[in-house]
Order: sequence, then structure tokens, then C-alpha cells
Amino acid sequence: MPLLVEILVSLLLLIGSLFMLIGAIGLYRLPDFYTRLHGPTKATTLGVGAIVIASLLFFSVRGDSLSLHELLLTLFLFITAPVSAHMLAKAAMQLRLKQNEKTQGKPWD
Repeated sequence: MPLLVEILVSLLLLIGSLFMLIGAIGLYRLPDFYTRLHGPTKATTLGVGAIVIASLLFFSVRGDSLSLHELLLTLFLFITAPVSAHMLAKAAMQLRLKQNEKTQGKPWD
């Protein structure tokens, strides 16, 4: 495998891991449901996307042809994550979950 591809795969793995770590820290540290929703839907989606693209690059260079399984996984992830986050937020609004007093705005007003 060429050195440039190895460096690119390593960088994508590090970037993906960093985004996932930031998303996990956000999920742990943020005060209420509405702010916690941003951690897994934004940062972690980018992290998993970078790792799957690194996998696509690695197995495409290692194999004979382009590996499309990872491309389909990435497409599925980027389509379903915002939809599921939207549905979770709508359900929380219907249940009128409590907000932290520092959280700005009222989603149900």
C-alpha cells in the first residue's frame, strides 16, 4: 500500500476518533436532553463518517475494485441520523421534558 494512502487513512481515523470523543464528552457534560442531542447527532456522525470513509479507502486500495459497502453505510448514516434526531426532539417536545435554566429558548412556545 502506498505511503500516501496509509497517511490519509491514519488521518481519517484520528479525525473520526477525535469527533467521536468530542461527541461522547458532549453527551456526558451537557445539562439537558435538548443540548445532549447535539453530541451524538453532529460530532459522532462526522466521526463515524470519517472512520467509514477511511475503511472505504483502505479496502479499495487493498482490493481490486472500489468497496461500495462503506459508501452505502456512510450514505445511510448521513440520511438517518438527522431524521432520528428530529424525531427524538419532537417526542421530547410532546412530552415537555424539562430544560436546564441556562438553556435558551423554549421549543414548545
